[in-house]
Order: sequence, then structure tokens, then C-alpha cells
Amino acid sequence: MAFSVLAVCTGNICRSPAVETLLRHALDPSVTVASAGTRALVGQPVAEPMAELLTADGLPPTGFAARQLVPALVEQADLVLALTTAHRARVVESVPSAVRRTVTVTELGRLSSTLAPGAVTGEDDAARLAALLPAALQERPRHAGRRHDDDVVDPYRRSGATYRRSYDQIVHALTSVVAALRA
Repeated sequence: MAFSVLAVCTGNICRSPAVETLLRHALDPSVTVASAGTRALVGQPVAEPMAELLTADGLPPTGFAARQLVPALVEQADLVLALTTAHRARVVESVPSAVRRTVTVTELGRLSSTLAPGAVTGEDDAARLAALLPAALQERPRHAGRRHDDDVVDPYRRSGATYRRSYDQIVHALTSVVAALRA
């Protein structure tokens, strides 16, 4: 079984390539991970401050080039991880059938963190991710009525501290997702 993940942000040079790089490192080869931007700076590498954070964690984003989000990328993805609720809306607007497989990375992290151990099973990460999404979405009622900020801060052209905050938000969310796959 194969499973594909698409991370989506605005320029595809900061947040979504960080998600792509981190997930590629954390998941087995049964999962393909890519990224794109709603207003991509096509062909550009990862922004230097984000590349430095990834490299400091031993994950240099070599060979990366930003690309524009197009409907075909969404249609091919089994899971779309948006970096903000506006990105999620943009994805679903362009491909309405993606509504049940498009979530923000922070929402998926939050929902994954409340899954019972053993709720997600499968022989590889592709099978476990395929099981994770519906299991996580069933957790939504437990979180209803609480205020959640599901947007990862956009660090583009901002301070190093803002890049760090953005990166930490992504790492926190993905740590919960990966932990749910391993529980």
C-alpha cells in the first residue's frame, strides 16, 4: 500500500517544505510527501531561516524547489495538510471532494494526541496513516466548543524568533501525529 501526503502553505518556501522534510524523515518509504503553495515562489529553495532550523535538526532541505498548488496535486493526495484554515479552505474550494482528507497540520496533531493507544494499526506507515485520518476526525466532537488556533504562524520576511515559533508549532503537531502512528 502507498499513501501520499501534500503539505500546503502560501509561498511553499517556509512552512510546507518544513512539514515535507520532517515527515519524510519520520515516516517509512511507503509514504510519499510533497508540498506546494497557494501563491508559490516557484523554483525557490527553502527560505534560509527555515533551512537553518531544519539543518540544525539534521535535516537539510537539499534539492527543494517551490511549486504552485494545482488541483491535480490535491486530487492525487491521500492526505492534505494545510498550514492555516485559509489554506484548507483554498484546497477544498479548488477540489471539493478533498474536504474529508484535508485538515490543518495543527488540528491533526491535536486530534491525534487524544487517540487511545492502539487506535491506529497497520503493517506500515501508509496503512497507519490511512487509519489515522478517520480515527482523528472522529475525535472532533471531543474538541468542539473549545477555542483552537489551527494556523501555523507565517514567518516569511519576519524575525528569527518568528521562524522558530512557526517551526516549533509544526514540530509539535507532527510529533503528535507520528506518536499516534507508533502507539
